[in-house]
Amino acid sequence: MTMARKKLLLGNWKMNKTPSEAKEFALGCSEMVHFAVSHGIDVGVAPTFVCLQTVVENAPKDLIIAAQNVNEHDHGAYTGEISIPMLKEIGISWVILGHSERRTYNGETSLACNAKIKALLANSMTPVYCCGETLETFEQGQTKAFVAKQIEEGFAGLSKEEAEKVVVAYEPIWAIGTGKNATKEIAEDTIASIRSVLKGLFGEQTAEKIRILYGGSVKPNNIAEYMSEKDIDGALVGGASLALDSYRGLIENLVK
Repeated sequence: MTMARKKLLLGNWKMNKTPSEAKEFALGCSEMVHFAVSHGIDVGVAPTFVCLQTVVENAPKDLIIAAQNVNEHDHGAYTGEISIPMLKEIGISWVILGHSERRTYNGETSLACNAKIKALLANSMTPVYCCGETLETFEQGQTKAFVAKQIEEGFAGLSKEEAEKVVVAYEPIWAIGTGKNATKEIAEDTIASIRSVLKGLFGEQTAEKIRILYGGSVKPNNIAEYMSEKDIDGALVGGASLALDSYRGLIENLVK
């Protein structure tokens, strides 16, 4: 059983753009966003915390605006953290979780992400849960087992109804910002296996509803080949999402 899942393009700005630069992007993206929406594609960006409100206030309403992280507690003595109520008050309802850079530099685990996923879903927000393996794991042929564990831990304790509201992003760590990208066949094979894990956890009907993105050196010149694969529902894009021209190129090549 297959069902049409809406394509999603999400730009992860990482630690880039000052508020004034983010405002310039937001003010200039209306035509691009309209073009994407008119072709049935969801598009969004994930600015830094200090740029979120600026982008919300200046971007078209159809642009999805995501945070790059959140704390699962709604308030308290968590210095340097940002809560769900803070995000909700400025109009943010999407959050990226478990990005490999957060896992590597900030010690974020799949189980920690699970607590955040549950907190977001309880607040009717959309988690974008990242998973992916190192080059060593890939070369040892352990990718599927490694990623399956990340999925099982991240989705632990969720109902079918909750699970289908989560977006998954598969990003092989060895292909992020390296210019070295997984072939479309490797990406499809791993993403199909992720869907198979979700099917085992929640059943086919739920697994077929969950959008799974590919990320890892996605550029305007290679996005179309990834999106031609049946299990890949979109892309989580880094550097290529920072400039309006490049982002528009991603969208245009996706709809060809």
